Amino acid sequence: MSKAQFAQRRDGRIAALQYLFAWSLNPPMNLTDDLRVFFESQEHPREHYAFGEELIHGAIQHMAEIDGHIRSLAHNWEFDRIAKIDLAILRLAIFEMKYRNDIPPVVSINEAIDLSKQFSNNDAKRFINGILDRLKGQLGRDARKAETPA
Repeated sequence: MSKAQFAQRRDGRIAALQYLFAWSLNPPMNLTDDLRVFFESQEHPREHYAFGEELIHGAIQHMAEIDGHIRSLAHNWEFDRIAKIDLAILRLAIFEMKYRNDIPPVVSINEAIDLSKQFSNNDAKRFINGILDRLKGQLGRDARKAETPA
């Protein structure tokens, strides 16, 4: 992956995180309209964030299952007490780890930790890493490799 592609994916993840955070506070009545308005407010054209938009749709589509994973993996934490920004980071990373086999799980974990450093508090990275590391052990695939479709 080139530096430009990496930067574009990073921008997409940041946009997805921002959207999922806002969504968790106030879910829109119409996702299509809300996404159009959201992407109009971004720095780059909507196409630049295509990867992020895929993550948004996937995380929202699989939210119930993703939240179930968080509930089972967040030892000694009540789900409702997890900071909304940390929840958005976890939802994003767990979607990638469970549904995007083209992304090695360790990449998703590293990206989530970087997002937590940028958008959350100092304790968040340990909490997020702990949950994602436990999930990594349950995936049944090589955490350092992407899987390409046959």
